[in-house]
Amino acid sequence: MDTRPLFSFILDLLACLRFYTRLDLSFLPMAAGTARPDFRRALGAAPVAGALVGGFGGLVLVLAQSFHLHSLPAAACTIAALVAIGGGLHEDGLADVADGFGGGATRERKLEIMRDSRIGSYGAMALVLSLMLRVFTVAALLERTLWLALAALICAGAASRVGGLAPLMLLPPARQDGLGAAMPRPSKEAIRLALMLTAALSVPLLLGGARPSQVAAAFIGAVLAPVAVAKLAERQIGGFTGDVLGAAQQAAEIAVLLALSSN
Repeated sequence: MDTRPLFSFILDLLACLRFYTRLDLSFLPMAAGTARPDFRRALGAAPVAGALVGGFGGLVLVLAQSFHLHSLPAAACTIAALVAIGGGLHEDGLADVADGFGGGATRERKLEIMRDSRIGSYGAMALVLSLMLRVFTVAALLERTLWLALAALICAGAASRVGGLAPLMLLPPARQDGLGAAMPRPSKEAIRLALMLTAALSVPLLLGGARPSQVAAAFIGAVLAPVAVAKLAERQIGGFTGDVLGAAQQAAEIAVLLALSSN
C-alpha cells in the first residue's frame, strides 16, 4: 500500500495548522519545514485545519455549557477561544482592510494604511461588528441544540478557510512583497480535494438538525462573501494582500454562521 499521499496530506495539514493558528508543533519531527504551506498543494488540507480550529471552539462551548453558562456568555467564550488560537490573524486583516479602504484616498495611501499596525475607527467598527455577529449567531445556534452549534463551528471553520482564499485565486498580488505576493495559487487538484472535504464536513449539520436549504445557503455564502471582498479589493487596490485574505475568511465565516442560524 502506497502511504505517500497520506503522508503528504499530513504534512500539508501540519503546515496549514501552523499557518492558521498559534499552535507550536515544532515538537513533531514531521512538522519541520512546514512553517508556511505551499497552497498550490496544501489547500486540500485547509478545510481539515479549519475544522480542527472550529472543533477547538466547540470544546470550549461544551465546557461553557458544563458550567451552565447562558448562551450569550458561552458563545462569547467560544469566539474568544477561536480568536486566541488563531492569534487574531484574520481579525487583524479585517481591521487593516477596513482602515485602508475606508481611510485612504488613493491606492498607495490605502496600502500604506493597511501596513500600519495601529487600528483606526473603521477597523475598530469592523472588528466589533465581526465579533458581535459571530457571538450572536453561535448563541442562536446553541439555543437550538448544542450539537448543531458544534457542527456549525466545524463547518464554518472548514468552509471559511477554503472560501477565504478566493482573492488568491481571482486576483493578482497588490504588492510585490509581503505575505500575499509569496502565496502561489492552488492547483485544480487541491481545489477539488478541498471542496470534497468541505462537503463531507458539512454532513454533521444535517444530523444536528439543520435544513438542507440552510446548508446550501451556508455554502453559497461561503463563496459569495469572499468573492465580494475580492471584487472590493480589486476596485480599491487592484489586487489582494494578506490582509485581504484575512478579511475574506472573516466574511465567509460570518456568512456561514448567519445562514445556519436563520429560521
